Amino acid sequence: MAKKEVKKNKKENSKNKKSFSKDFKAELKKVVWPTPKQLLNNTVAVITIVLITAVIVFVLDIVFETLNKQGIERVKEVITSSNETGDNIEESNTETNQNAENIVEPTEENAE
Repeated sequence: MAKKEVKKNKKENSKNKKSFSKDFKAELKKVVWPTPKQLLNNTVAVITIVLITAVIVFVLDIVFETLNKQGIERVKEVITSSNETGDNIEESNTETNQNAENIVEPTEENAE
């Protein structure tokens, strides 16, 4: 019985392949193909839109790159100015600590 089923499946597969190719050809005949003029117009439209989009992306890239560089420079300026301020604060703290060390605290020996 298995041999009969295999033969039956092979026949169905070959029928399916033949019917598929026939259906495929029939569908291609139904397709409305563009005229050469329509094809040219559509191609030009697509290329134009792609070029315009590329120019917009290029300009935005340059603008964001410039803003990024300026932003980084501003951050560097803020950091350097805060470091200079921090250096001044550290210097005054060091002076305060040195003055505090010079003050002699009363001890038992000094109290007598």
